[in-house]
Amino acid sequence: MMIKNFNSLANTEVKKKALKILEAGLAAAQPKNFLKAFVNKNYILLGKNRISLSNYRKIFVVAYGKAADSMAEYVSEKINVSKGIVVIPKYTKSSLSSKKFKVFYSGHPLPDKESVRAGKTILEFVNNRSKGDFILFLVSGGGSSLLALPDKITLTEKKHVTKLLLKCGATIDEFNTVRKHLSRIKGGKLVQNMNCDGCVLVMSDVVSNDLSVISSGCTYNDSTTFSDAINVIKKYSLEKKLPKKVITHLKHGLVTNAVRPNRSRIKNKIIATNQDCLNAMVLKSKSLGFTTKVYSPVKYDVNVSAKKIVQMIPRNRNSCLIFGGEPTVQVKGKGKGGRNQELVLQILKLIHNSAHHMLVSSISTDGIDGNTTCSGAFIENNSFNLQKISLYLENNDSHSFFKKYCGLIKTGPTKTNLMDIGLIIKY
Repeated sequence: MMIKNFNSLANTEVKKKALKILEAGLAAAQPKNFLKAFVNKNYILLGKNRISLSNYRKIFVVAYGKAADSMAEYVSEKINVSKGIVVIPKYTKSSLSSKKFKVFYSGHPLPDKESVRAGKTILEFVNNRSKGDFILFLVSGGGSSLLALPDKITLTEKKHVTKLLLKCGATIDEFNTVRKHLSRIKGGKLVQNMNCDGCVLVMSDVVSNDLSVISSGCTYNDSTTFSDAINVIKKYSLEKKLPKKVITHLKHGLVTNAVRPNRSRIKNKIIATNQDCLNAMVLKSKSLGFTTKVYSPVKYDVNVSAKKIVQMIPRNRNSCLIFGGEPTVQVKGKGKGGRNQELVLQILKLIHNSAHHMLVSSISTDGIDGNTTCSGAFIENNSFNLQKISLYLENNDSHSFFKKYCGLIKTGPTKTNLMDIGLIIKY
């Protein structure tokens, strides 16, 4: 079981079924399920294009993101890797036994000194490879923070930008538009001066499945501009809150029309998305006897997302609505929580007085929700005081609510990342 507190939570039949459906989604998110279709002992398969590894002198691996360790572990068992670099969150532990890999434990969601060290090391590593070599990049969500190399600003200034963007409710596309224009490696710049062949296998953690957005597109061409980055800052009224050097750098880029990679240096391929999790959940839900419906993607502000999800709840009993994606949250309070716990509480606010019995849940496939150590939450719409729910929401303190009512779901870091999954069971 990936849900560590499964047994203590599964004290009713409906809760047990809900947890089984969530388990199916988490199990489906494991990298090995997808990599086996692309990585073989002798070749890498990218659609109709088969890359024969025997054509190269040495094979190198560069893996970064929340799934980097498990992706690299699978690849190292299948092909003969000469050397590799893996960058993962500092709150996780690597399972790699091979001494061929150097592992960096970097900061997330805020970049730290190790993020910068990893960024410098990987850029040098990539640029030092020669013709006859091949680099396999393994990319997953979280890389924007885990891999950092600020451009003409300090790490402290970069962290300040990150904090503001995390709190203001910006979408991941907007967030990474700004990040790409403050970095020496994001937006395709990591592979801009690469001399050897390579390819990129990507697990998507963004609703749009846009390769230029996932982990800030370090290996993919950037279609955004300095003007786009400035527009994001203006949209969320951050001009006066950001360090002056950040604003100066962005405006300088606007005036000089700085050159950016306008085409992909190497082939990038998405191998897994949130939909893969939802498909597995649908199969499990149907096998448990539920009439099943899917709502995807969840992508709006958490308040709007909750309303849209509730509107999709089936009319009949013994039904299950499955949803996935990633809502945004504007943090105004000082409480603990994350977008999944916040979403469940927002939905509970809307259905708490319903005549129908319902159970609602949402969890992060990476195992960490917001500033907590939990994956998410679930709860039944029993008699809850609306005023009490609203107070927790106003302080962004959903974690305390679910801790009080024993609704926290704990998985720990899952070594994968395909956004969030959730469900509502009407029974």
